[in-house]
Amino acid sequence: MNLSRVFIERPVATLMLVLALALFGAIAYKQLPINDLPQVDFPTLRISASLPGANPETMANTVATPLERQLATVAGIPRKTCKPPSLRRRATCRRAWTRPN
Repeated sequence: MNLSRVFIERPVATLMLVLALALFGAIAYKQLPINDLPQVDFPTLRISASLPGANPETMANTVATPLERQLATVAGIPRKTCKPPSLRRRATCRRAWTRPN
């Protein structure tokens, strides 16, 4: 006997089977331990620089400006933040998220 003939001759049973499979699939999907939007930690580089005995203006001119220029040349870092001038200089760089090929 042909398998497709059984489903053609019994449309109600075919409909019930399809609905049961759809219901089973929906229940199984809800129980998957995978998060649709997982928490992602982006690669972050934190740089801290200090110059003992320097005032904030000297720190900005001799340490911060060259450091910021060098960080600007790094590709793939769309976001760079630097703290305001102080005796310690901190820069944070966050790498762009790319999908593997």
